Amino acid sequence: METNNAIDILVIDDEKDIRDGCERILQHMGCKVFIAESGKAGLEILEQNKISIVLCDIKMPGMDGLEVLTRIRKTHESVLVIMITGFSKVETAIEAMKKGAYDFLSKPFTPDQLRINVTRAIEKIRLTRQAECLKLEQQRNLADLETEQSRIRTILETLPNGLLVTNLSGQVVLMNPLSKTYLGLSQDLCVGKKIEHYIADKGLCDYIMGVSRCSLTDGKPLENYEFSLSEERYVLARARPIEGEDGECMGAVVTLSDISAIKVFDRLKTEFVAKVSHELRSPLSVIHEQLAMVLKANDLDTSDASQYILGRAKEKTKSLITMIADLLDISKIETGNKGQVQVKIHLDDMIGKIVEFLAGKAKDKQQTIRFNIAAEKISPVVADPIALESVFGNLIENAIKYTPEKGTILVSVDTKDTDIRVIVKDNGFGMEQRHLDKIFEKFYRIKDDDTRFINGTGLGLPIAKAFVDALNGKIFVKSEVGKGSEFTVLLPADKD
Repeated sequence: METNNAIDILVIDDEKDIRDGCERILQHMGCKVFIAESGKAGLEILEQNKISIVLCDIKMPGMDGLEVLTRIRKTHESVLVIMITGFSKVETAIEAMKKGAYDFLSKPFTPDQLRINVTRAIEKIRLTRQAECLKLEQQRNLADLETEQSRIRTILETLPNGLLVTNLSGQVVLMNPLSKTYLGLSQDLCVGKKIEHYIADKGLCDYIMGVSRCSLTDGKPLENYEFSLSEERYVLARARPIEGEDGECMGAVVTLSDISAIKVFDRLKTEFVAKVSHELRSPLSVIHEQLAMVLKANDLDTSDASQYILGRAKEKTKSLITMIADLLDISKIETGNKGQVQVKIHLDDMIGKIVEFLAGKAKDKQQTIRFNIAAEKISPVVADPIALESVFGNLIENAIKYTPEKGTILVSVDTKDTDIRVIVKDNGFGMEQRHLDKIFEKFYRIKDDDTRFINGTGLGLPIAKAFVDALNGKIFVKSEVGKGSEFTVLLPADKD
């Protein structure tokens, strides 16, 4: 086997400067370097020497780099090929990777970039050779199992992520030091006990147990699990089942990644939005009130054009104030504050008051708005009243806005199975089916001939869905262009 200082590398490139530069840098790294100015010459050198890594230019006269790569893969499967080119495109990179290239290096590249790519390839070769040695050693002498485990442990300890492995019954059979650090455990803690002994988060334990027994798969992609160890440390767990040769479930392998930096960034982003929104709301409110006062002044000598301009300015400031309020709601939701005051709420009473409050807007458009309550007694729900008022106020106000004059809005409350069901139905403009999966996305608004003059932020429905999701509820929509829309909200009834 080659020593660490005897890695043989072949550089194939039609540019002499590239060949000479690569040779000089790689020799300083302790590698033995062969050079070739064409694909044909490179393949001849490869046949005569034990090359471990090939750096091959894609664009060369005669035989190009992709053809060289194809021939190398057929006859020298263990050789790692790094493609280099001055015509880097995503399509070219994908094609090269599909043909078996190990890595991709774009011209012009710096000496450091070359060293990083080659060092990574050398490390892969070394790890591959170590794995091969371990396999041969195991076959030759099963009694040397302790040595093999020591080497595996060394590899596991150098992994950049936490790693733990469980068996079918949920016992932890392997845990690297980084996983113990992420879970706040002592490095001296031994494995062999149930997962609950090591992890206090019940949700995470259930998640790992479900994967260990293959009860969470059902042919669907497995979701990840995010948990917090403290206000400053967040960890993402990814669990995947371990299956035997016959497909039987044998346990789970779980990787743990520190996502604290991502969380800090999200928090800073949310705090920035909240701060900017707070700073803008007060001056905009003052401007809005000032414009209202000017428009109401009876003795002001203004033309119709001035009145129109002032009126439009007042509408726009009102839209901005509404958007700021929505942004603040979004900020609260993204920081986990989705309604902290939890009380029992009778939805029939609350929604009746919302309908009564918004009846004036419907009357201005000569609309009919009706509120129907089921004959049976409606159970209360436990939620934040402000959050629920935001949800149903938004849905009913949208129905009024997106229904033309003399239209009809029907609001109903009843019981469906163990849930309280609220339906807001209108015979307004309606929506095409392609919009229905997107209307709950932030800032998504439908612009067509019917709705282009309707002001909105595109945040109302995302906020409503976030609040409903936080209550373990569901929200659905059905719509047809020209016939109207129907929003249904299901909320779990209070069982006490």
